[in-house]
Amino acid sequence: MDGAGESRLGGDGGGDGSVGVQIRQTRMLPDFLQSVNLKYVKLGYHYLISNLLTLCLFPLAVVISVEASQMNPDDLKQLWIHLQYNLVSIIICSAILVFGLTVYVTTRPRPVYLVDFSCYLPPDHLKAPYARFMEHSRLTGDFDDSALEFQRKILERSGLGEDTYVPEAMHYVPPRISMAAAREEAEQVMFGALDNLFANTNVKPKDIGILVVNCSLFNPTPSLSAMIVNKYKLRGNIRSYNLGGMGCSAGVIAVDLAKDMLLVHRNTYAVVVSTENITQNWYFGNKKSMLIPNCLFRVGGSAVLLSNKSRDKRRSKYRLVHVVRTHRGADDKAFRCVYQEQDDTGRTGVSLSKDLMAIAGETLKTNITTLGPLVLPISEQILFFMTLVVKKLFNGKVKPYIPDFKLAFEHFCIHAGGRAVIDELEKNLQLSPVHVEASRMTLHRFGNTSSSSIWYELAYIEAKGRMRRGNRVWQIAFGSGFKCNSAIWEALRHVKPSNNSPWEDCIDKYPVTLSY
Repeated sequence: MDGAGESRLGGDGGGDGSVGVQIRQTRMLPDFLQSVNLKYVKLGYHYLISNLLTLCLFPLAVVISVEASQMNPDDLKQLWIHLQYNLVSIIICSAILVFGLTVYVTTRPRPVYLVDFSCYLPPDHLKAPYARFMEHSRLTGDFDDSALEFQRKILERSGLGEDTYVPEAMHYVPPRISMAAAREEAEQVMFGALDNLFANTNVKPKDIGILVVNCSLFNPTPSLSAMIVNKYKLRGNIRSYNLGGMGCSAGVIAVDLAKDMLLVHRNTYAVVVSTENITQNWYFGNKKSMLIPNCLFRVGGSAVLLSNKSRDKRRSKYRLVHVVRTHRGADDKAFRCVYQEQDDTGRTGVSLSKDLMAIAGETLKTNITTLGPLVLPISEQILFFMTLVVKKLFNGKVKPYIPDFKLAFEHFCIHAGGRAVIDELEKNLQLSPVHVEASRMTLHRFGNTSSSSIWYELAYIEAKGRMRRGNRVWQIAFGSGFKCNSAIWEALRHVKPSNNSPWEDCIDKYPVTLSY
């Protein structure tokens, strides 16, 4: 582009001396494209459009102020007489205004606050470095050479580090798979997160009015929510829910359910517990599409305390702004792309379809199409609409405009489902490495902890000291079904990490350089 401009300038320099002088003067001016960063031009446009109403009203306010300052006592007297003759109209308008304000105040949804959250940090003896993982897989005798080599390659390219955790039962040879071991894993994770949450918030378990637990693959009787009620002796009228089979996006679904309950039941607390259980869901076969979860999923869980009490605003970390849920279960391919089944030998596992990333992309597109108008500045919405109109009416080859979600959010918590998921969202949403740092480092340190991964990522951002008052966070998760769910939070203050954060002992080591 610059070369073309220089050619044109050189061509203009014919025999006319005045033209030559003009060319020399032009060359002394800075190149616009070199001296002005176009992203700042875009930010200026965004500011102009977003504040268009203010910019239009300001001159009107100035004119009214000038006219008011020029009024004399006689003008004020005439205005008062005019208002007296229209007293009935004034009373009617005032009554309508008061009625409208009363209806608005009494019917508007009460805000939902996130007081605090906690993520479970397993003990060091549950760590599963690559070498130990592969050695145990070999010693079980259930995997052939091809399956072992496949798992090794997946591990090397997965983005997981050497410090992820697997449950106690998987550290034995052969693994001690039982209902009791699965219950023990669930109790360690859920109670560990809840103990820390109650200690950090000074909330008594008896004060909890709503409990939502989500775990896809382990749903015993009594339920996981009943286990929590029994452990903490929660009150008899608690409204408890247990969500199963909803995949890695179930954490956002659980938050949405708790939000709806808080809008109905006033002046109470809700606790959301998100986890996954590995003990009874390890695959011991050789079907490669079912071996991938073995390499990615690791122990983890979170507990979140929500409140609709106005007095909790001062001590809360975040306010829930939006929840947007997308479900593509009506499509057969989407429904079966993450599917629990038995292989040819009768061994149970979760199979991942080769169409998974394509389906995830389509589901994401639907989700952000719904989310965009709720969060994007008007400038981005106008650009998107104009591009769409031009594409439809004039030129079908015009590339669709991708909204800049960085103008709507300061932080992104992308479900750490795997390196490919994070790579695709970074590329398609045009994010920078900093925006996906929390997701990559969570995957490296803790692996795929399913529905709780977005909370480990938020804890990472807090541990780095990056969360400022007014910052917006986009939590986005994918799950079986197939679903894509988004939760938007706004920071109510400069947020510091809570006590016993999962990153407390290692945050100084991150970010690490990843090589695949």
